[in-house]
Amino acid sequence: MMKKNQRSTTEEEKAVFFGNQECPEIMEQITLYQDDRLAIVEDIHNLNQDYTARIEAFIALLCQQGKGSVYIDDQQYEVKENDLLICHPNIILERGMISVDFKCCGFCLSPEYVRQIGVLSAESWDAKLFIEKHPIIPLVPREAILFQQYYDLLRSKLTAPPCKHQKGLINSLLQAFMYEFHDTMERYIKVTSPSYTSGEKLFNSFIAQLSSSYPKKRSVTYYADKLAVSPKYLSAICKEISEKTASELINQYVVKDIEYQLKRSRKSIKEIANELDFPNISFFGKYVKRYLGVSPKQYRAALD
Repeated sequence: MMKKNQRSTTEEEKAVFFGNQECPEIMEQITLYQDDRLAIVEDIHNLNQDYTARIEAFIALLCQQGKGSVYIDDQQYEVKENDLLICHPNIILERGMISVDFKCCGFCLSPEYVRQIGVLSAESWDAKLFIEKHPIIPLVPREAILFQQYYDLLRSKLTAPPCKHQKGLINSLLQAFMYEFHDTMERYIKVTSPSYTSGEKLFNSFIAQLSSSYPKKRSVTYYADKLAVSPKYLSAICKEISEKTASELINQYVVKDIEYQLKRSRKSIKEIANELDFPNISFFGKYVKRYLGVSPKQYRAALD
């Protein structure tokens, strides 16, 4: 893995938030089908190299042939035949170089839809951490064929004329795929079924709210109030499950948004501070200095 150098982002390369159609022309170029629940991805050749997007969806993408590279949160990963790309929401995804014969297929699922159809947990903290560190999963030929079969069946059902039970059929197919995916994950990590304790449910709800919000509130009290618990209790649960306090997790996500804006956008530091809901540029500068070790201006200068 390697770090990506800074590169300016054009107005056309705005963040994509799954479901809100912020960049409908881009989604139309790479998807065969899309609605507010899911999208079928079939061809990324139409995306310009270096296209950068903020993704707010679960992604499962199989490399069918060829090879290429992708950047996830500024980390480069190589993709080859039978590799499966898996991403959680709230990532910065960038297309790198791909070979002429590169082919892929897969789908994007909105977080809410995943929660609705979830047979097994899509929010397991251990699984989430594993996927963040290992978003490329090499499939054995049998697993790759199985993924292709699910994709082909989903594709045919979604592009066929609507039928009475279409929604139920799609839900069942995706639930079956999730079982298959978790069986594949068992080769790498133990993935448990969603029989959570009350503390685990609270933690998952906190992470879901934190990761999906923008700009992110930096107050533990804000999230505790929304979850109807005390800030002290929420922080204790976070520490027990993730070994980080609620405040540390909040700062981790906020810093990720700051780094994205400083690296990718052409906005002024004042504009970034305003967008991320900091009270003033002075407070923003101190916050960046505390967590990144340098001022916003110095951080940007170091990227040149």
